[in-house]
Amino acid sequence: MPESSAVTDTPVIDIDPFDESVLLQPEPFQEALREAGDFVWLSAYGVYATGRYNQVADILRDWQTYSSEGGVGLANFHKEKPWRPPSLVLEHDPPEHTRARAVLMRALTPVALRRLRDGFAREAKAHVSRLLEIGRFDAIRELAEGYPLKVFGDAVGITAHDRHYLLDYGNMSFNAMGPRNAICLESMKNQNSIVAWIMAQCARGALDPDGLGMIMYAAADEGAVTEEEAGMLVRSFLSAGVDTTVRAVGGALEAMARNPAQWQILHSDPTLARAAVEEAIRYASPFQTVFRTTAVPVEKEGLHIGAGEKIMLSIAAANHDPRKWDRPNEYDIRRKTIGHVGFGAGIHSCAGQMLARLEMEALFEEMARQISSIEIDGETAYAPNNTTRGLSRLPLRAHS
Repeated sequence: MPESSAVTDTPVIDIDPFDESVLLQPEPFQEALREAGDFVWLSAYGVYATGRYNQVADILRDWQTYSSEGGVGLANFHKEKPWRPPSLVLEHDPPEHTRARAVLMRALTPVALRRLRDGFAREAKAHVSRLLEIGRFDAIRELAEGYPLKVFGDAVGITAHDRHYLLDYGNMSFNAMGPRNAICLESMKNQNSIVAWIMAQCARGALDPDGLGMIMYAAADEGAVTEEEAGMLVRSFLSAGVDTTVRAVGGALEAMARNPAQWQILHSDPTLARAAVEEAIRYASPFQTVFRTTAVPVEKEGLHIGAGEKIMLSIAAANHDPRKWDRPNEYDIRRKTIGHVGFGAGIHSCAGQMLARLEMEALFEEMARQISSIEIDGETAYAPNNTTRGLSRLPLRAHS
C-alpha cells in the first residue's frame, strides 16, 4: 500500500466500483462514497476517491495540483503504457493542452455552431415524425443513437455510412479508462478493426471538405499543429462526441416517461428544451467517473496524499450530492443546474459540450412540439461500462 495510505483515520471502502453489479446499479456505492467522507481509500485498487461535490469541483479546476497527464482513467501513464496515444486535449496539461484545445475550439465557435443548428433541427424533425408514425420504438437505437450518429457524423465530416463504429470506439475507449476487467476485454475484442476504421475516418482525404474535421487540417497547414496532431484532434471529436449525447438523451427520456408531469412541462413550453438538456446531463451523468493524478503532495483535511497518486472523482455522486442539490435524485427541468459537473470543469472540461448541447436541444425542442406524451412500453436495460452509464434498451410509445 502506498505511503500516503498510511493515515489510519482515512475511511476505507471495500466495494469494487467496477464490478458489473455496481456499474448496473451504481447509486448505493455513490451514496456510500459521498457519506464516508471528503476522501476515501478504495481498497480494491489502492487509490483515493471522492464523491462530494465541493471536492470534485475543486479538483477538476486545479490542474496544477491534480494533473491529467497521468491519464484520466485508472491506469497511471507515468508507470504504464497507454493502449493508444494520449489525447492532446484530455490527457495533456498546459502548455500542450492550451495549444491543442485552441485549435479544436476553432471548429466550435458560436458562428460555426449557429450554422449547424438548422441542419440539426431538420434532422430532429424527420426523426421524430418517422417515430411517431411507428408509434412504438426503442428510443436508444432509433433516437438516442440514430440521431447523433447522423447529425454529429455529418457535422464532423464523416463520409462513411457504417457509423456504428463510433459507438464501438466510444464504448471501448471508456471501458479502457477502468480496469482491464471482463467488461473492458469484451469491448476490445474487435479492437483492431474498430481502431482501423476510426483512424481511416480521421485522415484528411476521408473527411468532407466542409466538415468541422477539416478545420484541424487547415490548422496543420498553418503550422499550428502537425499533420499527425490534426488527425489526433479529429479523433478527439470522434471518441467523445457521441456517447454523452446518447446516454443523456436516453436518461432524460426514461426520467420523463416515468414522470409524465415533466414531459407535460416541456410539451407546453418547448423553449425549456435547453433546461431539459442541462438537467439530463446532471441527472443522468453519462460520464460517471474520471481520474486525476497528484502532481505534488497534497494536504487535505488532515490527510496526506503523496505525489503521483491516483484519485477517482465520481462525477455522478457529485451531481447527486444533497449538500449541493435539493432533491438530487429527481429529474426536474425547472431546476437551476448551474455548476453541475456533468461535462467536467476547468480547462479540461468537455471541449465538445456546446455541440452536444446543440444536438440535444434541437431534438428535445422538436419532440416537445410533436409529441404530447410518452410512456415506457416494455423492459428497459442498462449496458455496463467502466466509465459511462446509459441505457441499452428503452422501449417507448409516443403519442402526437
